[in-house]
Amino acid sequence: MAPASQARARARRERILDAALAVFTNRGYHDAAMDEIAEEAATSKGGLYFHFPNKQAVFLALIDRLGTQLLERAEAAITAETDPGRQLDAALAVVLHTFANHRSLTRLFLVDALGTGPEIRHALLQMHDRVIALIARSLDAAIAAGTLPAMDSWLIATAWFGALHEVVLRWALTGEPARLEDAYPTIRACLRRSVGLPVGPDETNDERQRNA
Repeated sequence: MAPASQARARARRERILDAALAVFTNRGYHDAAMDEIAEEAATSKGGLYFHFPNKQAVFLALIDRLGTQLLERAEAAITAETDPGRQLDAALAVVLHTFANHRSLTRLFLVDALGTGPEIRHALLQMHDRVIALIARSLDAAIAAGTLPAMDSWLIATAWFGALHEVVLRWALTGEPARLEDAYPTIRACLRRSVGLPVGPDETNDERQRNA
C-alpha cells in the first residue's frame, strides 16, 4: 500500500474509533450496533468491516488506545520530574486527571465492559498490568535512588492500583467526590505513607496548578 493510502487508512481507522467511542458512551456496549458506528463515522459498512470484523474488535482497539494514551501521558509526566517521589506524584495526578475529564468513558471501561466477555476482560486486565508495571518501575527507581527501602515493588504497585481503581470506580458510579481531582491529596498522602515516603507539600501539583 502506498504511503498516501496508508495515511488515509490510518485516518479512517482513527475516525471510526472516535465514532465508536461516542456510540459506546451514549448507548453502552451491548446496545451499540455496527450500523450506528458506521453512520457516526460517516463511512460505509464495508469500510467499517475492512478495519474491524465485529463490535468486539472495535472495543478491544479502544481499550488499547486508551491504555496507550494514559501510559504515554503518565510517562511524560514522570520524565519531567527528577525526584523519584515526585515522579510517583506526577503519575498519580495524570491518572486522576485523565479519568476526571471523561466520566462517561470511565463508566464504559470500568463498569459496562465487565459483562462483555472473556476477551474484553482479558484486555482490561492487560491494561491494568501496564499501569501497574509503570507504578512498579517508579517504585524501583525510588528504591535504586535510596529514597525507599527494598520492597516487592510489583506487589506494592498492585495494591496502589487497586486503591486508585476503587476510588475511580466509586466516583464513576456515584459521582462522589463531585470532582475526582479533589481526592488527589488524600490518596497521595495515603499511598506515600504506605511505603514510608514523607507526605509534605506537593510541589509537583502546586506547580502544575500555577501553570494550568
